[in-house]
Amino acid sequence: MLAERFDIAADVWSAPSYQQLRNEALSVDRWNRLHPEETPRKPYVVQALEGVPGPIVAATDYLKAVPDLIRPWVTQRFISLGTDGFGRSDTREALRRFFEVDAESIAAAALYALSQEGKIPPSEVSRAIKDLGIDPEKPDPLFAN
Repeated sequence: MLAERFDIAADVWSAPSYQQLRNEALSVDRWNRLHPEETPRKPYVVQALEGVPGPIVAATDYLKAVPDLIRPWVTQRFISLGTDGFGRSDTREALRRFFEVDAESIAAAALYALSQEGKIPPSEVSRAIKDLGIDPEKPDPLFAN
């Protein structure tokens, strides 16, 4: 969507288990702490994202806290999107739209992050939000009844 509609290249990665990435990173941190004279090891998530340009948008059908599990090891700008709160959605598509983790919301978050890095103007993000059919005045799903 970013490439087609906004001429912005993006990579899509899959993280089958943020918890396992965190556990491995904590284990590496422990090893480094207990071996101060050895060459420090790097957690897998650090190795995988090392040199990856641009921001990271981590989206999940779980709480935002789940992708936040790896935040300490990500050096890029990092935005978590998740299904915090209580929805009244009858389909996964509706759930993702309600909680703003659908493709349009992910694209808007990526554009926002790029604007925060000074790579695109905020006006481009505002235009994209409108073009993507996102209502910026919609109540925050975290607090919606």
